[in-house]
Amino acid sequence: MVLKAFRLLCILFFVAASSPSAFAQSNAEGAKVGTDDKRAPIVKETESSWKRARKWTLDYIDAMPENATSFKPTPEIRSFAEQMLHLAFWNYAIAESLGGKANPYGKKQETLEQRDEVKAKATLRKVVEESYDNLLAAVAGLDEAKMLEQVSIFNSKTTRMTVLTYALDHQAHHRGQTTIYLRLKGITPPPEP
Repeated sequence: MVLKAFRLLCILFFVAASSPSAFAQSNAEGAKVGTDDKRAPIVKETESSWKRARKWTLDYIDAMPENATSFKPTPEIRSFAEQMLHLAFWNYAIAESLGGKANPYGKKQETLEQRDEVKAKATLRKVVEESYDNLLAAVAGLDEAKMLEQVSIFNSKTTRMTVLTYALDHQAHHRGQTTIYLRLKGITPPPEP
């Protein structure tokens, strides 16, 4: 009973935190929902949140100079491009777990992160953008019942809504890490209103 109440609280918090009125200014990427849209609010709000995330991530890629996509603040960590490719890999993987298209880069994130041919800025941007588009297409195929349905992921069961919430946190985490990369290159990170 406590677990069900906690899940409901998480869902309500996510929906309230991502309401269009709270983020009206950052909805420039088409995240506004028309009045004739009959989809469940939970699906529309999830889609809106992911459209904002897509825009912000692409803004970060656009801000990084072409010659700095391979930049690493220290040798032990991912480069800027590898951070973005890690984020893209998991966008693809989550979309696939939701019933979307298969991840075109396989089942191992290194398959994507270590491919030099996708680290050039234009290709990097394309791969990342397509990962968001793929995830958004998977979300568009959901309804409220499917959003709240239990699915297996990482050897546990949870709702698709929770999977999408964790995934949104994950990509924000890695985009946030690249703020330091931009700053170290003398670039002011794009604003996230």
